[in-house]
Amino acid sequence: MEMTFSFRLMNLNDLDQIMVVEHQSFTLPWSRAAFYNELVQNQYAKYIVLEVDEKVAGYCGAWLVIDEAHITNIALLPEYRGRKLGEALLVKMMDFARENGAKTMTLEVRVSNSVAQSLYRKLGFQGGALRKNYYTDNHEDALVMWVNL
Repeated sequence: MEMTFSFRLMNLNDLDQIMVVEHQSFTLPWSRAAFYNELVQNQYAKYIVLEVDEKVAGYCGAWLVIDEAHITNIALLPEYRGRKLGEALLVKMMDFARENGAKTMTLEVRVSNSVAQSLYRKLGFQGGALRKNYYTDNHEDALVMWVNL
């Protein structure tokens, strides 16, 4: 069956579905209030929603500050993983950031998350510094990755 998907900016009406994605994706999910604050109070925050068959299947967030974009989070519902939708979502955010003046993009990724690292490298990201004990759930290090847009 053919899957139809689209992208758009996140809005407050998406929060219920975003929380489902968040809780199915992360051991330390962001709170609803955190997303609300990102959408309402953080002038630098931009979030793109991926919809599959008119249902929120994932999202990607970034802070766009002057000429740098910093990915805050990217997540897909488990049933949509492994179908190149995460790649499409990140490419969409990279394009959006570039169109809005960003020249570079950075992110942190768990050192154990080889699947994500492989995707980021495929899209041109390079490994940089390590942030020791970055993740509070298990004190895992984060690899900082960056790309020129």
